[in-house]
Amino acid sequence: MLYLYFITPFLGMLRNYVKYKQCNFKTFIRTPIAYFFFHSLFCLLGYKNIIYRTLIYERWFWFMDKTLMSIVNNDYHKNKEKYIKKYGLIYQS
Repeated sequence: MLYLYFITPFLGMLRNYVKYKQCNFKTFIRTPIAYFFFHSLFCLLGYKNIIYRTLIYERWFWFMDKTLMSIVNNDYHKNKEKYIKKYGLIYQS
């Protein structure tokens, strides 16, 4: 079952290579570090189905991290003009 911990990082690295034509070790290693943290926490707390919980909580963690960083960086207002041009969006005042 531990092989499941290798799927997400390698697929993420493959996606980054296909999209950006580069492999970033920092981006690759952050998922196994998060897995280690969540797996250890769940072991200490005595949970069952630790591997599945770890996989789910790690994805939720990065989802919340990216959402908060988007809010902090004000991405909506920075990219608004790009989205209007790219997707033909019409915003109401």
